[in-house]
Amino acid sequence: MYGQKAVVNGLALELPRGVISGFVGPNGAGKTTTLRMLLGLIRPSSGEGEVLGSSIAHPAEYLAKVGALIESPAFYPSMSGQRNLEILCALGRHDAHRVDQLLTQVGLGDRGGDRFKSYSLGMKQRLGIAAALLPDPELLVLDEPTNGLDPGGIREVRGLLRALADEGLTVVVSSHLLSEIQTICDHLVVIDDGMLRYQGSIDGLLGAQTAEVVAVPEHASDLTKLVEVCTAAGHSARIVEDGVRASAPADWAPELNRRAMAAGITLAGLAVNRGTLEDAFFAMTDDDSHPIRAHLSDPEVTP
Repeated sequence: MYGQKAVVNGLALELPRGVISGFVGPNGAGKTTTLRMLLGLIRPSSGEGEVLGSSIAHPAEYLAKVGALIESPAFYPSMSGQRNLEILCALGRHDAHRVDQLLTQVGLGDRGGDRFKSYSLGMKQRLGIAAALLPDPELLVLDEPTNGLDPGGIREVRGLLRALADEGLTVVVSSHLLSEIQTICDHLVVIDDGMLRYQGSIDGLLGAQTAEVVAVPEHASDLTKLVEVCTAAGHSARIVEDGVRASAPADWAPELNRRAMAAGITLAGLAVNRGTLEDAFFAMTDDDSHPIRAHLSDPEVTP
């Protein structure tokens, strides 16, 4: 609660181990507040949860096994990346012998001696991830790790996170870049207004969407007739630019081709639009009646 407003309201999460889990929602949905509660930075006004088997009421019991990068990493600009990590090791009582290994792991092995202020944004984010890995964690929590990065920097961070997960680390990534979440994550949590909208596999979410079959007739004069062919088969359809979009299963595309031919329509193009994570996200957060919102689990907060 912030004042009289419940920023996180009855949120029930269950995060599996050993995967990259995306954590998404509109601005103000409660993502950062949730992460701060899990990390012991703020206390919930009510409710229970566990992180790595320990209660969030006693964060000291599990924080030694958690690495986190919340918002932008803060380092001494005039010091090298290596020296910055060594200082963090001294402050956190971590093994300083891991610094060289981590710099290599995040792709900074040959730049560890350079000053932090000379790093690109992508390099700064990778150094921040290296800092989060200093405790040799079982759980890594990253809030907007690709924020402000160019495509090259995003690809660098994406490859790093995939490599970490392949080594068995559990990674939770909060991001506004839905295309990146779809590309890298195995599991997904969607929240809105502090409440859970979906949790489960990304494939499961996308599979719950109705696909669209997109047909382009050779002659534009056949557009209306093609819509009639689709609706006669029980599929709603609409004209979009030079083609027709029909809400239908992907495997109906060959049948549409046959029906169009029988109706004297020659198709110049036929494709299936299976939808994206962005489509599913807006369907859930813009429509209170969306059926995917029923995919909830038992009230736990357990990675």
